[in-house]
Parts: sequence; C-alpha cells; structure tokens
Amino acid sequence: MNQTRTTQSKQDTTRPASSLRSNPRRPLSAAVKRAFDILVSFFGLLFLSPAFALIAILIKRDSEGPVLYRAERVGRHGKPFKMLKFRTMYETPESYNGPRLTANGDARVTTFGKWLRDTKLNELPQLWNVLVGEMSLVGPRPENLDFVERWPAEVRDKVLSVRPGITSPASVVYRDEEKQLEGINFLDNYLKEIMPDKLRLDLLYVDTHSFVADLDVIFMTLIAVVPLIRRVKIKEKRLFSGPLYGFYSQHFTWFILDFFITYFAVGIAGLIWRATEVINLGIGRGLILALLIALVFSVISVIFGLHRIVWRYASPVMVIDIALSVLLTVVIVMIANRLFYRELILPLDFITNFALMMTVGLITIRYRERLLTGIANRWINLRGNEKSLGERVLIVGAGAGGELAVWLLHKSEFSSAFSIFGYVDDDYRKQNAQMAGYPVLGTTRDIPRLVSEHRIGLILFSISKIGPAERNRILETCHQTDARVIVIPELIDVLNNPHQDG
Repeated sequence: MNQTRTTQSKQDTTRPASSLRSNPRRPLSAAVKRAFDILVSFFGLLFLSPAFALIAILIKRDSEGPVLYRAERVGRHGKPFKMLKFRTMYETPESYNGPRLTANGDARVTTFGKWLRDTKLNELPQLWNVLVGEMSLVGPRPENLDFVERWPAEVRDKVLSVRPGITSPASVVYRDEEKQLEGINFLDNYLKEIMPDKLRLDLLYVDTHSFVADLDVIFMTLIAVVPLIRRVKIKEKRLFSGPLYGFYSQHFTWFILDFFITYFAVGIAGLIWRATEVINLGIGRGLILALLIALVFSVISVIFGLHRIVWRYASPVMVIDIALSVLLTVVIVMIANRLFYRELILPLDFITNFALMMTVGLITIRYRERLLTGIANRWINLRGNEKSLGERVLIVGAGAGGELAVWLLHKSEFSSAFSIFGYVDDDYRKQNAQMAGYPVLGTTRDIPRLVSEHRIGLILFSISKIGPAERNRILETCHQTDARVIVIPELIDVLNNPHQDG
C-alpha cells in the first residue's frame, strides 16, 4: 500500500453516521470476533516485541527516519484513523508527495523496506490498531480517502459498516498487487480493474463473514506469505468457505446436534423399555452409546452426501435419505453390539423405538419450519409437473426469491413448458449444494457459460436483497446471453404466456 499523508481534514473524512451504518451483526458473533481480536493482538504484540525491536534496528541501519509510518485511512463508519506500519520508504518529500499507490520497482522503497513489503511484515504494527478497536484481524483493507470517495455510495456504506482488517479475502487474492502495478498508467489500472474487483470481494465478505470463516482467511493469509507456496493460486471460494468453515458448518455443528438428539432418543427408548422390563443401560453407557451412534451417523452422512445439503432449502425427498442413514447406522450398531459387547445385548424393541425417535428428531432439527413447505414442494414434483422436455430455466439467486421462483413454476398450469436446470449464486457457501431439490451450479460469472453449454432458454432473476450497482451488473451479464431474462415481478405474466418473446 502507499505511504502518503492525506491532507484532507478530519471533518472532510467523517460522514454522517446515518449514511454509513448498516444493520449490525448478531451481538454474540460481534462479541466473539472482538474478544478474539483483543486476545490475538495483545499476545501478538507481547510475543513479537523482540522481533519488532530487531526490525526497528534494521530499519534505522537501512535509512534515516522514524521506525513507524502512520498512514491516514478511513475506518469504520467513515471515521479516519492512523494505521501503523513499519516504514519502508526513504524519509524524503518524494515519498509523501508521490503517487498514492506503490508500484513495482518504486524508487521510494528502501532495500530493507522491499523485503518487509514482500513478506508483509511491515503490516504487523497494525496489531496495535486492532487492540485499540480501530481495526480487526480480518476485514476489508482500509483505504485512502481519495479512493473511498470514488466508491459508489451503496458500496461505501456497506464496506465501511465493519472494522477494516489487517487481512481480507481481497488481500489474499491480491497479495502480489504491487507486482501487478507497472508502467506509467498503473494508477488507472488499479482504479479500473483491481479496485472494483477488490470491492466485489469486500462486499462478499461483509455479506457472508463469520468468526470461523475469519479463521480460514487468517490461515490462507499465512499460507500466502510463505515464499515456497505464495505463488499457488488460492481459489476465491476457499476464502469464503474454507476448510475450517466447511468442517464447522457441515460436520461439527451437526455432530453436536445429532449427539444430543441421539442421547435423547436413547433415554426415551430406555424409559419405554423399563416400563415392561429392566434394561441396565445407565447414564454413562447411554452417553457412550449416543456418542458412538452419532459418530457412525456422521460418517454415513458424509458417504451419502448429507453434509452438503443446505437443509433450510432442502427437498422433502431427503427425508428418505435420513431414514435410510439411520437404518444403516442402527444395523451397524447392532452388529457391533453382538460382536464386541455381549455383556449387554440391546433388545430389538428398544432399538426399534430408539431408531424411530432418532429419525423423527433428525428430520425435525434439519427441516424445522421448512418441513411443511418442503413436503408440499416434493408432492408437486412427485405428481410429475417437472418435464425434462420443457424450456430449460436457470434461476439467479439460491435464496428465498429462488425458492419462490421454483414454487411459482411448479404451481403454474404451464409448468410442463419449463424444466428447472439449477441455480447460480455468488455465496460460495452454497456452491455444490442443493436448494429446494435443485443444484447450485456456480456463480453469476458462470451464467454465460451455463447458458451456452446447456441451452438455457430462460433466466429468472430472483435476488431481492441486492444493491443497484450489483443488480445492474448481474442483469447486464444475463442480457448478454441468448436467453430470455425475467425478474420475479414479471414472472406471473411469463407463466401465463410461456412462448412470448423476451
């Protein structure tokens, strides 16, 4: 990043709070994130202090000037702050009066400063900014006021609604940004190509970030600065839905819920059995049994692909998969019980009661309020309303609007003229998942390819919560294809006239 001083006054930088504040995150999530920031920044400053002292000595030996550089940046809600960095430029007027960005081979950068920038060690003093609450470990990178003023209003409001971070998904993707900025027109290249894409990534982060996802970004950042592997291209979806987030959301949380449901089912089945006969299961054995059953069920869920299902939008047909998974789990437990633990053979009636209650519990926790509407949608499918010979439909947006589009298509008397092909959605956590019985095939950037390769005839734009700029970008991409493009308010008219020209 550049090493310049902004001459704008604090009054110019600060904007009305009403125009910058967005809906706050859930209090618990925000509290966990802030507590983590404080702990990591405090102990980071403490344990890295010897390294800081060594870097300070080397900076002084390399060139004259202060050890730290205080760069004025725009923070949360438009509040300006001084972001700390180790100085990497010569202490000369040219360093402060030159371009706002540092390009490849910039003569203002010192010899040691170049190494600091390559290794990103010059960013470590920002742990102090994190500790005092001006920044976070993960968040959109803070920018100069001059660049912030170029952002569209709705983009500025959303990006500045969270604390800026030491790292971000955009930082990982553009970890070699300086090397991409070459030639006399490097600033134009940044403003026209790099900055818009970084803003796109920042908007995705603000919309989808979570504490576990932040851990993935931190992990990817550490990988990105390792010299031997920093050239490895890290896919965007790994930054928004990385291994830690995937394990937490698809495995760990469901395992905990399944364990409690299983233990409850074991307890109720034991009480029912004790009404007629005595079974010496006990609390300890019950916990171990529930733990083993939950583990077996988790493994089977992975084999059957149940961990990839977004249950909020799941088709009711997945009830059968859950029931079959429970049945297979129970069979495995029965076999193991008779082979390895003959001291207490579980009665068949007890296993039957337990399996039924476990199945009901697993279905209920996964579907919740979606259960009734999901059954209705599946019933429509079973009646054969979806015909493979109909015009292929691609739905943009795998959320509530997309579900509405599916429902309207199925309910139309002309539904036989359409065949839903799938969704596209920019939320990487939904990729390769199934929503309302149909797959998420890619992001909005894949629309032209999907339309061309699969002869899509109709695109339904179903996203409701989206800014004007992003909405126009996606619709422009859709209109560049040969498919007809319809937004949800126009959908009913199209269903009544399925062969009208777009």
